[in-house]
Amino acid sequence: MTTNSAQVTIFPPIDIAFLYKVNKIIGESKDVHSAMDALVPVIRPYFIFDNVVLFLVDPLTLNLEVAFAKATGRGRSAEADVAWGEIIGSQVVETRRVILQEPVDSIETDRLRRPHTLGLPLLEKSEVLGAIIFIRFGSPPFTPDQTVFAEFLTDHLAVLVARDKLIKENSRLEFQYRTFQVQEDFISTLSHELRTPLGYIKGYSTTLLRTDANWDDKARQEFLTIIDQETDRLEDLLNNLLDSAKLQSGMIMMDFQVVRLDALVKDVIIRAQLHNQDQVFQIEMPDTLGPIHADPGRLAQVLENLVNNAIKYAPGSPVIIRISVVPDGITLEVIDKGAGIPEKYQSKIFDRFFRIPDQISVAHGSGLGLFICKQIVQAHGGKLQLTSRVGEGSSFRIFLPTQP
Repeated sequence: MTTNSAQVTIFPPIDIAFLYKVNKIIGESKDVHSAMDALVPVIRPYFIFDNVVLFLVDPLTLNLEVAFAKATGRGRSAEADVAWGEIIGSQVVETRRVILQEPVDSIETDRLRRPHTLGLPLLEKSEVLGAIIFIRFGSPPFTPDQTVFAEFLTDHLAVLVARDKLIKENSRLEFQYRTFQVQEDFISTLSHELRTPLGYIKGYSTTLLRTDANWDDKARQEFLTIIDQETDRLEDLLNNLLDSAKLQSGMIMMDFQVVRLDALVKDVIIRAQLHNQDQVFQIEMPDTLGPIHADPGRLAQVLENLVNNAIKYAPGSPVIIRISVVPDGITLEVIDKGAGIPEKYQSKIFDRFFRIPDQISVAHGSGLGLFICKQIVQAHGGKLQLTSRVGEGSSFRIFLPTQP
């Protein structure tokens, strides 16, 4: 019990039930902010405070950052104008000691100008994690018994903060590890994919430069055609790698315009037909199709990739492009009647660098095309999905919202 000439305040005793409740709140809280939010109404009956602030030390800047702040009593109506313990918080962290400050002017009648401030450090072994500040405006002052209780509470909060810090550090290390793995995969794939076209270019150019052989026009034309094709393949690979890196880092900005999807599809098919004169294309679309907002260049890139994949991996099959109007948007499907994609690979088909093992020897590729397509479609606020059955073919379905 604490007494004061102006009033008598009776605080309930700290018992096992109370300790259990505090530990349960800490153990079940997802972070320190939610824990404090739940703890404040529980701990306040044990000693009265008006404001409470939890400061944590930023591990990078070593500055104090507010993790939690709440006005619960007399300061609530004027919380923007009252003290919140910033100075004492820094002093507590610097000295690693409990600091108790009493009002300077004891005859001041305005309670908000007579704060009793109790600051306690959050310590975990030899490290100071932050400070918690309790502020009581007016009377009664904090007593030694209440300070002991606040230290008990601070010890429990320090455990929670240390746990949160450990979880964040573990997440950071896991992210760093995954980043290193992606970089290793990137370098491995890059070196492998570059080696093939560079080998062709080097081999055939060296052959043409030999002085001990005379090549006829047909042979020279064949060698130069291979060099030209492999140079295009190398350029496509490098462009895909750059696009992949930029999309992942958010560096590519979409140039949204009003686009007529029917015209864009026809342009892509015309270009594909020039390079694949025997390929059969079927276009299915409504008689009336309104414009959409999209980046025409990037959308054409997606469609070209899907069409070229259908031609490459489903040879002899017609390629069907189907456009449908759906609520809130438009769907665009690229359908083939080829061998289909085994179900075990379908969840990985849009992963960066992934290629179906059985198809690696069938056609060249980097495993970046579908990854880039999905990133572009998502940048439009849309979705790219696959439906496929072995022996029946595959369908890549793009949904684009009317307004991205």
